[in-house]
Amino acid sequence: MNWDQIQGNWKQITGKAKEQWGQLTDDDLDVVAGRRDQLAGTIQERYGVAKDEAEKQLAEWQRKASDSWFTTVDKTKS
Repeated sequence: MNWDQIQGNWKQITGKAKEQWGQLTDDDLDVVAGRRDQLAGTIQERYGVAKDEAEKQLAEWQRKASDSWFTTVDKTKS
């Protein structure tokens, strides 16, 4: 999934970001607002990691992103 899709659906996936990086606050995620560079910087601050490590974590998280993060299951369909 590309970052534009993540950014466009940011409000829907902030929970996934908090699952990955539990030290991020709701305020952090509101400030980030889906901007990748902002998220990397916030991860660096909260976790005390280098920029390349924050970028590595973001790349892995982005690879795991799927459409299921944005959709809800319709239980009326079989």
